[in-house]
Amino acid sequence: MNWTRREFLKASAATALTAGVPAGWAGGVYATDAPEHPKMRIGIIALTDCSSIVMAHELLLFKKHGIESTISKEASWAVIRDRLSLGENQATHMLLGTPYAATMGLQGSPVKPMIIPMYLNRNGQAITLTKALLEKGAKTPQQIKPLAFEAKAKGTPMAFAMTYPPGTHAMWMRYWLASGGINPDRDVSLITIPPPQMVANMKVGKMDGFCVGEPWNARAIVDGIGFTAITTQQMWRDHPEKVLVFTEEFATKNPRTVKAVVRAVVEASQWNDKLENRPRMAEVISQPQYINCPKEIILGRLLGEYDYGDGRKEKDRYYMTFFDRQTNFPMKSHGVWWLTQFRRWGMVKEAPDYKGLVDRVHRSDIFREVAKEMGVETPREDMKKETFFDGVTFDPADPEKYAKSFAVHSMA
Repeated sequence: MNWTRREFLKASAATALTAGVPAGWAGGVYATDAPEHPKMRIGIIALTDCSSIVMAHELLLFKKHGIESTISKEASWAVIRDRLSLGENQATHMLLGTPYAATMGLQGSPVKPMIIPMYLNRNGQAITLTKALLEKGAKTPQQIKPLAFEAKAKGTPMAFAMTYPPGTHAMWMRYWLASGGINPDRDVSLITIPPPQMVANMKVGKMDGFCVGEPWNARAIVDGIGFTAITTQQMWRDHPEKVLVFTEEFATKNPRTVKAVVRAVVEASQWNDKLENRPRMAEVISQPQYINCPKEIILGRLLGEYDYGDGRKEKDRYYMTFFDRQTNFPMKSHGVWWLTQFRRWGMVKEAPDYKGLVDRVHRSDIFREVAKEMGVETPREDMKKETFFDGVTFDPADPEKYAKSFAVHSMA
């Protein structure tokens, strides 16, 4: 070869720069580590538990991991589901039960398999009842039961709201009512209201109670229209709540992108769980493009400061977590529990494929891989027993027996 002096020097420099560097290295970044789909539109609903996604964006953590993020505030959980299914959003803040409903084609969802590689938070939801019930001394489902049966007999059933039929708030409301002998499908009217609209609908008398995430329970108390009957962490300590979701199709095609998003959200979650950061977090997420609620209303319960609106005030150490106590790990037994509730409430007519569905949706393998790279501790097992506020223990080893064990149910 007859090289010019310029060509020789250029080739020599390139050889020197790449000597001893593994194959795949390009321009200072491993080509194999770069996200396949760097532009990500990520959906959220106006709830405090969207905070890890918002802060990953605001703290430039998505950018740090090669993701150009856009946060898209959506109007309802149905819109969240649809925009992810259609590919308009590539990742999303979502209720735990929704990926199962979408994968199975339940509750009006077109069949669109989805995966959960990590949780966004635990705890921090509540059931709010109207002041009218408080004045009648009805604070528990047992105390509400005679009122509900009387209203049903008159043809004007009591109404209780949740945010999406297969979602977390629906399951908390159903479980709570049923613990007092009220069948949510037969004895009352169970209605669907988007989270930001809960308070306005209670103000105009559309419901007797609702289950939703914060800050809307706190908002109802500040506005003087309701009181917190029970928090969800009182029902199930450190329960799973919102999740980060991708379609199975997107995750299969873009595994490095999924891992990059998870890394950024985990880092934001770590930042969120330093309590000294929560005032700043509340200030950011309170903005109109996110929650659109005064930061003071958001911050109180983020710090575990609970005013229940009925004279009770307490410091609850089981406030909303984003990282602590292995919050982000997608425990497979939680997916099994959700499927038992689908079964209990007649959302599926036969026993579902508990193991197959959970292995498909709850992708703890992805989280374990990212956690190992980040030095984040994960549980040894993917399954664990849980005991609820009513003393009932859930054993994931026999889900069908558990689903059929309840006196109040909607199974045929």
